[in-house]
Parts: sequence; C-alpha cells; structure tokens
Amino acid sequence: MPTVEAIPIELGRLLGAIFGVAIIAGLMGLAQMISARAADRRLVQTGYPPRTLLATRLAALGGVTVVVAAVNYGVLWLTISPGAPVLTFVFLVLAGLVYAFLGALVGALLPRLFEGSLVVVFLAMMDAFLSGDSPLAADVPEFVEYFPLYHPKELLQEAMFQGTYTTGDLGFVAGYLLVLLVLVTAVFGVTMRTSGGWSA
Repeated sequence: MPTVEAIPIELGRLLGAIFGVAIIAGLMGLAQMISARAADRRLVQTGYPPRTLLATRLAALGGVTVVVAAVNYGVLWLTISPGAPVLTFVFLVLAGLVYAFLGALVGALLPRLFEGSLVVVFLAMMDAFLSGDSPLAADVPEFVEYFPLYHPKELLQEAMFQGTYTTGDLGFVAGYLLVLLVLVTAVFGVTMRTSGGWSA
C-alpha cells in the first residue's frame, strides 16, 4: 500500500470551496434545464426565440453562481488570507460557471432530474478527487488535465497562495466555457424543436 500523506489544511479548504461551488452550480444548471423544459417548449411554440430563451436561463444561472461563489469565498476568506483576493474570487466564479454550464448540458440531454443528478455528482466527485492533488491519486494519467476542475483549481491555487495566475490555465478555462456554451446551445436548440418547427 503506498504511503499516504495528509493534504495541507489550507489546500484542503481551498479544494472544499471549489468543490462546493462546482457541485451547487452544476446541480442548479441541471435542475433549471429539466424543470423548465416544458415551459420553454411552450414559449418557443408561441414564437419566443430559443437562443434568447437560453441566454436568459444562462444569465440567471450565472448570477446565482456568482452568489454561491461569494458565499464560499467568504467562508474561505475567514480561514485563509488570499494572496490575490479579487483573482481568487474570479477564479472561484469561473469554476462555478464551468460546472453550471456542464449541469445545463446534462440537463438538456437527460430527461429526468434523478439520472442527471447522479451524472453531475459522480463527475464532480471524481473531478475533485483526481484534479485536487489527493495523495491517493498521485499517479493519475495525463488526461486528468482535461477534467473540468483541473485548470480552475490550478488558477485558484496560484491566486490564493502566490497571488498570481498562469495565462495558459486561464485560456484553457475560457476555451472550456466556450465549448460548453456551444454544446448547450446546440443541444437546447435540438430539444426545443417541435413538430411545427421554430425560427431562431
């Protein structure tokens, strides 16, 4: 059995904060898409543009994600003094947005909340475990770098402990958000099609 070292308490708190934001934002994105699906279809049938409808849903989701990140940041700030407070908060919001969009994508693909919740929770737990410098996951493969929380965690860690950030990590997160936005838009458009069609 490999030697297991304890995670430094400050890093553990940081990982708890980013996981908390990610899981709540992801589940909210999922619930929003599934619970509002029938209403969204009726709005589209009455002539409401699907892309505008999706934009309002994602904007509301983004606003709630900022609030969730603020709460988690406040708790984190009480126990750790961040090197770059503004960057720390921004990167916590970005982590939440990645999972909010991911939850929205899962919600657009799956029909029921139960199955969608299992997918989001399982992904977030595996993501936090493999991306979070866990000593039990020391020999993780390179593809873990493509997990949703890997680069947000790197950004948050640098901002928190060193007061800086790496441009490559930030670019990766921006690209990740863009890809998720494109996928959510495409899937939402397909699921909102009715027998009568719609005009975007």
